[in-house]
Amino acid sequence: MQGTLVECVPNFSEGRDKHLIEKITRPISEANGVSLLDVDMGYDFNRTVVTMVGEPEEVLNAVIECTRIATELIDMRKHSGEHARMGAVDVVPFIPIRGITMDECVSLSERYANAVSEQLDLPVFLYAEAAKTPQRSRLPDIRRGQYEGMAEKITSPEWKPDYGPAEFKPKMGVTATGARAILIAYNVNLDTDDKSKANSIAAKIRSSGSIVKDENGEKVVGEDGKPLRKPGMFDSLQAAGWMYDSSTAQVSMNLLDYDVTGLHEVTEAIRIEAEMIGLKVTAGELVGLVPLNAIRSAGRFYNNDEGVTDEKSIVEKAISGLMLDRLGAFDPQSCIIEWAIAGGPKNE
Repeated sequence: MQGTLVECVPNFSEGRDKHLIEKITRPISEANGVSLLDVDMGYDFNRTVVTMVGEPEEVLNAVIECTRIATELIDMRKHSGEHARMGAVDVVPFIPIRGITMDECVSLSERYANAVSEQLDLPVFLYAEAAKTPQRSRLPDIRRGQYEGMAEKITSPEWKPDYGPAEFKPKMGVTATGARAILIAYNVNLDTDDKSKANSIAAKIRSSGSIVKDENGEKVVGEDGKPLRKPGMFDSLQAAGWMYDSSTAQVSMNLLDYDVTGLHEVTEAIRIEAEMIGLKVTAGELVGLVPLNAIRSAGRFYNNDEGVTDEKSIVEKAISGLMLDRLGAFDPQSCIIEWAIAGGPKNE
């Protein structure tokens, strides 16, 4: 695939009905100049993360049509799942890959928001690089309160949607869209069914850290009236404790800049924190695709053989070190962005 490339990673609030997801993603498969790289369905999250890449106009048209179908087929009034969510089409980010700027991706997100709000009467927030105010730059801040709290939230002046009505739509909820750099969604499983332990580890490593409490367990409030926080270990990292399944808790993360905080760094930090409370890490899980450089970096970290320098072997070291093959087969040709686009590694 040559020329200008943009990636789009819409998240749909349905992770259990394969036929429904096939209907939602059909416009991507049928579009010229767009490749459907990954469809990651999560049963317990009840959420599907779709990755497409292609020519900007074709990607935009495809995701608009996916949104139309999803809002018809998904009923948020019947939805439940482990992952935080606020709408049938929960979030639609645009990511520059080749020959396109971040500003152009912001424009794509605005055009998407305008189209779906006008055609579907869908309330839409702009986030990340497209955010109009600082309080909307972080997706967790927009999503706070989740679907159940959104009816009240969007009627307040400070949370009026950027596009569409300031009116809650119970069937489809609300959507966020924006432009951002490549984000790696990565989870590490623990040998426990206690989500609070995963939450405790997440609070120690994430950038936002944890809320400071006094000897009575009460929040300590600063001069600005907001709770004080103890910063976490890493920059550019979001993390929370979730359940992978009924018997397995996980530390669920978004690596916002893998050059700042890498996959191996968070994995080893979680391993150490888990051991301190008598737990072990059991598997790593990527949701969606991962950049080759992020895998290379992890592979070099886990490579203890100076004689191993070829790219395929370094990738294999990363897969083993990050435990990406513990939950099932891990196919680097379909999971690494550059290889998925090119059809495999260059040396094959």
